[in-house]
Amino acid sequence: MPRKSYKKHNWLEADSRYNSLQVAKFVNKLMHAGKKSVAERIFYSAMDIIKEKIDEEPLVVFTRALENARPSVEVKSRRVGGANYQVPVEIRPERRDALAVRWIISFARNRGEKGMQFRLANEIIDAFKNTGATIKKKEETHRMAEANKAFSHFRW
Repeated sequence: MPRKSYKKHNWLEADSRYNSLQVAKFVNKLMHAGKKSVAERIFYSAMDIIKEKIDEEPLVVFTRALENARPSVEVKSRRVGGANYQVPVEIRPERRDALAVRWIISFARNRGEKGMQFRLANEIIDAFKNTGATIKKKEETHRMAEANKAFSHFRW
């Protein structure tokens, strides 16, 4: 009998414009200091900018950008016999989504454009086109896992 109780999930409601759970999670991650209306305004105006720049449905562009930014493997540090090894491990689907969202938002915040909606829109467009800092981070993570493939037998 496990001593630890199971985590109770707080089920999220879909957003109002696109009726998507992914968008609701993204807006919650984008939010600063509990100001959800500001985060929603930034996200929706970024989607409008995407619609102007690319003649495609912005929700399709957003989901494809998230798919392109999702890593499949990462390295975790394992201590074996007094030495630390970087062991490549597969990533759970929830963590893949969380990493992709986190990377897109953090690299959008570090961009040089004026206004967060322009930064976010351009970062999503870059991820959609498989370019930009988010995709570079994903490829760097995959390269690290590939380089440390010799230590994969330490996985447990």
